[in-house]
Amino acid sequence: MAFLSIIRRWHKREHVPIREISRRLGVSRNTIRKYLRSDVVEPRFQVPDRPSKLDPYAEKLAAWLRREAGRPRKQRRTVKQLYGDLVSLGYDGSYNRVSAFARAWKEECQRLQQTAGRGTFVPLAFAPGEAFQFNWSEDFAVIGGVRIKLQVAHTKLSYSRAFIIRAYLLQTHEMLFDAHNHAFRVLGGVPRRGIYDNMSTAVDKVGRGKERSVNLRFLAMTSHYLFEAEFCNPASGWEKGQVEKNVQDARHRLWQAMPPFETLDALNDWLEQRCRDLWAQTAHGREPGTIADVWANEVESLMPVGRPFDGFVEHTKRVSSTCLIHLERNRYSVPAAFANRPVSLRVYPDRLVVAAEGQIICEHPRIIDRTHSGPGRTVYDWRHYLAVIQRKPGALRNGAPFLELPDAFKRLQQHLLRRPGGDREMVEILALVLHHDEQAVLVAVELALEDGVPSKTHIINRLHRLIDGLPAAPPTVTAPQALTLASEPRADVERYDSLRPAPETRHAS
Repeated sequence: MAFLSIIRRWHKREHVPIREISRRLGVSRNTIRKYLRSDVVEPRFQVPDRPSKLDPYAEKLAAWLRREAGRPRKQRRTVKQLYGDLVSLGYDGSYNRVSAFARAWKEECQRLQQTAGRGTFVPLAFAPGEAFQFNWSEDFAVIGGVRIKLQVAHTKLSYSRAFIIRAYLLQTHEMLFDAHNHAFRVLGGVPRRGIYDNMSTAVDKVGRGKERSVNLRFLAMTSHYLFEAEFCNPASGWEKGQVEKNVQDARHRLWQAMPPFETLDALNDWLEQRCRDLWAQTAHGREPGTIADVWANEVESLMPVGRPFDGFVEHTKRVSSTCLIHLERNRYSVPAAFANRPVSLRVYPDRLVVAAEGQIICEHPRIIDRTHSGPGRTVYDWRHYLAVIQRKPGALRNGAPFLELPDAFKRLQQHLLRRPGGDREMVEILALVLHHDEQAVLVAVELALEDGVPSKTHIINRLHRLIDGLPAAPPTVTAPQALTLASEPRADVERYDSLRPAPETRHAS
């Protein structure tokens, strides 16, 4: 290439004679004239057409390769096996030639697929209220001073391109349902279709083509909100390219410049407000105005949102003899009446609800620990163990659930446990919360401690006065002047001696 460039430049630009060029370069004049007459800028080496022993079998080998490409990966025949089949048909060439042919055939198929398939796309257009796209991503944020990996739910309207982002600690069913509840609330309604990839929380099994075995709880959500779920082909993210692009844009717009937060709820509130701000700041591109302007027109085409979907995941648990159930390495207490019995555990993103016999029996805040570095935690509610300590009052002293009693109860316990029978008396006072408002019982205990009479009788008296609306202290009674005694009675026990018998009287023993 450099040699040809020198010849062309000297002859056409500097007008050096061919004889001089030949002398300088040591090349014959005929060779120089050949290059100049052809006016070739980039010389190419002509590959001679060499016949191969594989040529008579090329068509059959290509047909075999097409057949094997359509089979499951584990059932495909290797190139070496195909070479053995060719030898049985009379091929006497080398294996390397067959292998080179197979590599060239696969490269050509990939090139055609990239130019006519995956590398070429058709622009999509959506009507107002027609569809939304949903996707998950992973990002990091500082919450409570700790950098945590979060699962981020992205929901985007296909027409107006309005989007909402919400972060969770897990990518589970209850998180998915909660993300839809908040997305439809923020977006102002429900479109007619939802476009998803084949995430495991929605699709149990991927069949041929568009055949999907959809999760029953996911179907319940789509039935509740009355929209049709549509799933992309496997590994075809461009079929929901709007929300895929939104994942990339959100990392630059939101996550890279995100401040630290104390709680996950504070982070989600900030994300919701930032999304609304970006609607007003971002031009739509296809329609006139910003995303917020186009969204205001699309809201009229969305179906209004009714009550949120009750998106819990239900598990059947058996309560242990210590009145505990297990979930995600953690333990939660249940009322003692249900010990050693099965209960229904309803898992929400932020809480756990335990139901039995058709009613809700207790509720706990949910603990999600992603570190897995230490033992699980145990969440007690001391009220759940009142039925146990009524039969075993001694367990009140060292019972783990009673380490978290309110301060008033702890101070009362310090007084009662100093005297005999104080355990049982304390248990009977704690049992008052089963029949009366707990806050009223606490106030009665605090008043009894202030009076210096920390006893069950005094606390019950104080509690009844609070319930009946009577004043805390009885009024002072002032006797009228007419009822004042003129002479105070004097205590005289000697008059009882008259009741004693005479000394000479004898009684049978």
